[in-house]
Amino acid sequence: MSLWKKAGDSGQAMQRAGDKVGEKTGKGKPLIEQVMPRAAIIGGEITLRGSGFTENGRTRPLVRFGDQPASLLVSSPNRLVVRVPDGAMSGHLTVDNGKAVSPPVAVAVGITIAENLHPIANPAVDADGNIFTTFSGGRGQKVPTSVYKIDRHRVMRGFLNDLMNPTGLAFDREGRLYISSRQEGTIYQVTPEGHRSVYAEGMGIATGIAFDEAENLYVGDRSGTIFKIHRDHQIFVFATIEPSVAAYHLAFGPNDHLYVTGPTTSSYDHIYRISPSGDVSSFYRGLGRPQGLAFDADGNLYVAASLAGQRGVVRLTPQATPELFISGNGIVGLAFTPRRSLILTTNSSVVELLVDITGRRLI
Repeated sequence: MSLWKKAGDSGQAMQRAGDKVGEKTGKGKPLIEQVMPRAAIIGGEITLRGSGFTENGRTRPLVRFGDQPASLLVSSPNRLVVRVPDGAMSGHLTVDNGKAVSPPVAVAVGITIAENLHPIANPAVDADGNIFTTFSGGRGQKVPTSVYKIDRHRVMRGFLNDLMNPTGLAFDREGRLYISSRQEGTIYQVTPEGHRSVYAEGMGIATGIAFDEAENLYVGDRSGTIFKIHRDHQIFVFATIEPSVAAYHLAFGPNDHLYVTGPTTSSYDHIYRISPSGDVSSFYRGLGRPQGLAFDADGNLYVAASLAGQRGVVRLTPQATPELFISGNGIVGLAFTPRRSLILTTNSSVVELLVDITGRRLI
């Protein structure tokens, strides 16, 4: 049975469905009543609420993800905070208070499928479910392999060489990959066979990219400009927003509105929403260092960011109600796959998390 309900359910409904693990427990037996959030990557922190976690309030309980013991960060009879240990997998979480073990609850843990990389934005997933990500490197650093392809069997191979500071990735309907170079201010078009050509130049510090329904390409110049490149290659200034200290990240949501994140020196950053006519508004403010973002088919927005000091992936409803959806450090980007999983990129790796959620069709 899936760990997840349909994506349109609220976080509270999902927790109620998974956290009620039994009506009866024996005397002195711990009971987990709530798990927040219900998904994480290795090193992420999860909060448990319930009862009987410590025997008479004096002992330290043992929390296990399957057979793997977790690091206990906070302990009280009714609340625990644990760190997901190396080797943990999706499955059952239990609390042992030294006298009894709680009924298990279901949690989802991401699986690392590639390492020794350097992504700084969203991965891209083609129609066949192949994953593309980057070794971006420091500004001006040239690396032997710039873009990697991870196939459905989780085999990683080099896809593109000698592209300076690849950053944003996006596919068009014909399966061609578009890549921004923040060093050159250039957008490249790459065929499925890996043949590269220049699509547009003069894009400033080109970072995030995204297509609209008409296959116009939008490019975020992190110095403050969102460019629109028409299908005939005419270039327009679409909107201007506050400059970013890192990169802009772009995704189209409902009603052809463009959503943009770009971390600043503030710890209380915006998610911008830009109308088809270029009018800029704030969809939500209050995230720390928001980066990669993606929509599901129900219009919920997922953002790599911190919320109230907790780092991971934040989910916002169409009404901009936030919740921490995935716990984990170093997450910079995300993308949904045709197999209803979520691909996360960290500062050095690619992680797959089975969420049973359909992503929004990108173009």
